[in-house]
Amino acid sequence: MSAMAVRIRRKSVGLGLVAWLAGVVFFLPIAWMALTSFHSEADAATNPPSFAASLTLDGYREFFGSGGGASPWPALVNSAVASVVSTLLVLLLALPAAYALSIRPVKKWTDVLFFFLSTKMLPAVAGLLPIYLFAKNTGLLDNIWLLVVLYTSMNLPIAVWMMQSFLAEVPVAVIEAARVDGARLPTILARVVAPIALPGIAATALICFIFSWNELLFARVLTGVVAETAPVFLTGFITSQGLFLAKVCAASLVISLPVLAAGFAAQDKLVQGLSLGAVK
Repeated sequence: MSAMAVRIRRKSVGLGLVAWLAGVVFFLPIAWMALTSFHSEADAATNPPSFAASLTLDGYREFFGSGGGASPWPALVNSAVASVVSTLLVLLLALPAAYALSIRPVKKWTDVLFFFLSTKMLPAVAGLLPIYLFAKNTGLLDNIWLLVVLYTSMNLPIAVWMMQSFLAEVPVAVIEAARVDGARLPTILARVVAPIALPGIAATALICFIFSWNELLFARVLTGVVAETAPVFLTGFITSQGLFLAKVCAASLVISLPVLAAGFAAQDKLVQGLSLGAVK
């Protein structure tokens, strides 16, 4: 084996070890949260923590309301509705916009993309008061459809920006052939562009879903009881009586499961989508 081959092999082994180390570092907090969720409150509060403490499901029982507390199901349903509906609306609006900016580019399309991204530069808290006053005056406070509209508008710029690079990889010849066959724009988008760019669309949808599911600031201010989302429900476990660590960890794990399940189910599409426009 030549010296060059040995050097390359050592480099690949070193990069592999670094990747594994980074994965372990990122996984440890989740593993620790999962382990703590199966401990009693007394064992969870010990310092240093006890690895050999007895396991119990009390944290999950209290989270699901068996101890007389509030049920988490309305909040989970609200989060699912806001996240899924807003993600579908984002895809419905972002696909034609990305098509116009990539396959059928308009004049100064880079300026258009910069405008989309510039809307994300405004701190969310800066727009909180105007949106609150608008919701109050229109009677939309504690309304889940207000969150759907907000999440759609918040995720649309990043979705257009992502999908523009994905759709730029679609062969123009295929679209021209469909146009020659008499296909109209909706048909081209649904039957030609969407199947080719499906990995990129899946990656965009997953990211928009995660952003919507995890959003807390607007949901905390604009909702009360009826439209309360899962992250807002989670903050209810931090009370003046103290922080119930085991219950918080159990609630955090349950609320994180939909995002983890969606990421696991779409992991192959996510990897393909994120690398679709990376190499020319």
